[in-house]
Amino acid sequence: MNKQNKKKISNAMIFLLLFGVVSLLSDMTHEGAASIQGTYLSLIGASAGVIGFISGFSELLGYSLRYVFGRITDKTKKYWPMVILGYLIDILAVPFLAFVGPNGWIWACIILSIQRIGKAIKKPAKDTIMSFAATQEQVGRSFGIQEMLDQIGAFLGPIFLYLVMLFQTDGETFKNYSICFLFLSIPALLTIVMLFFTKHKFPNPDKFEPEPKKHKKFKMKPSFIFYIIGISIFAFGFVDYSLVGMHISNVYVGNNNIITSETLPLVYSGAMIVDAIAAVIFGKLYDKFGMFSLVGATACSCLFSLFIFELNSLTVLFVGVVMWGIGMGAQESILKAAVTSIVPKDSRATGYGLFEFSFGIFWFLGSWLLGTLYDISVLAMVIVSISAQVLSIPCYILSYLKSKKEKQLVDESDEQKK
Repeated sequence: MNKQNKKKISNAMIFLLLFGVVSLLSDMTHEGAASIQGTYLSLIGASAGVIGFISGFSELLGYSLRYVFGRITDKTKKYWPMVILGYLIDILAVPFLAFVGPNGWIWACIILSIQRIGKAIKKPAKDTIMSFAATQEQVGRSFGIQEMLDQIGAFLGPIFLYLVMLFQTDGETFKNYSICFLFLSIPALLTIVMLFFTKHKFPNPDKFEPEPKKHKKFKMKPSFIFYIIGISIFAFGFVDYSLVGMHISNVYVGNNNIITSETLPLVYSGAMIVDAIAAVIFGKLYDKFGMFSLVGATACSCLFSLFIFELNSLTVLFVGVVMWGIGMGAQESILKAAVTSIVPKDSRATGYGLFEFSFGIFWFLGSWLLGTLYDISVLAMVIVSISAQVLSIPCYILSYLKSKKEKQLVDESDEQKK
């Protein structure tokens, strides 16, 4: 093959891939923890209502504070310091879960909240510098690849814990899980090493995207407003995996030869690999169909709670977990791509923060309600979950139609100027 015909990989894509490896190692850490988090909280005294509350509350902290740190990032332009500080708090909090006592669910909840604050600090700055590089490639594809690497880490994290538990012989689940949290310090430290290496190679990622000729103020376009409404309703009805994991532990562990306390992380691992595949597919669909691609994703995943919580069959459970993974993967890749497409460069961190602030509030309220309903009526919880996700679909359609109209108006305006 002629050398001239070989396509050279761009610096922007190298940066996206390096940061993807950072995300992979990071997700090995906290998604590995997430695979046993619900069961662990239950073991140390937390009820389903408490697990639903803390899952939602910690996500509320992690999302709502992003608006504050997004504003700070846009004003200071200190992208790397915010990313590094956030990662240090986020990643290093996880191993501390190993030191809570047998009745230490309150301390565990505090640690989880601190971890989410670290995520809030890093996320707007991280997504913003990623977006600078993504604008030089296909946006949906770029974030799809990044999310795929994220979820490969989320797949490997539970696998890693499964291997750790294979060497535990005393049979005490609480002690085994505590040791697992300690072992997660290994990918945590590797994350930090890779993060500093990426910073060394690309100290100024904002240079990837050219400065706009005219600085534009961030405006809430109708397409973005409907998208925020839709994804927030979706978040309200989407059951956090802590509750899913607790349910699987309560209903399936010990009742069959497949799912045990040791193999439980593998169920989450399977969901994460589905998430990774869905992220790439729906990232590409976003480049082609825009926000309308979320309609298909939601239709594919909206019944997952029925399959997981109501239809007591191991085969149906695995189908439900696959559907849950599809919903997560599509949501993560399209979420970032949409903000990059709509929000101007100089206010993008604020845009990410504002969007995720709304998402976090509804995730918190939904997680709290769904966790409480689980203790009262599982059927009622399933109905609320499905209804909320179905209600998000008209909002995505309206967002899609509005975005087409907005693009048409821009094209007409450009034609008139010519």
